[in-house]
Amino acid sequence: MSWTLCTSGAAVYKAGEHVNSTVSGSGVILAKWSDEAEGRIETETRRTWVSSYSTLSDGVKGILSDVCSSLIAMKIISYDTTGYLSREADILMNVNDDIVSKGLSILKDFKSNTLQSP
Repeated sequence: MSWTLCTSGAAVYKAGEHVNSTVSGSGVILAKWSDEAEGRIETETRRTWVSSYSTLSDGVKGILSDVCSSLIAMKIISYDTTGYLSREADILMNVNDDIVSKGLSILKDFKSNTLQSP
């Protein structure tokens, strides 16, 4: 299941430049968090995005990637905040949380049969 909805690079990028190098370099930790994020998205939206990923439109894939990478970024940031400047970790957490909240709201209300071609 790991890395269907987003890339590890996107998640690390959203965590900012002061991310802990141990966690950003650990494929095992990041893959675990990817699985957790993908599972959370599917559970909260009650849709099997991962197994039907190839059939989704690019727009929906973009929202899924944005939400998933932000969920992982928040775990990366919270793993070790000591490298961040004053309030930097808080700001990054708030930005990513906003992306997650708005993205999940869109995905929960998503109706695939209402997407229309121009």
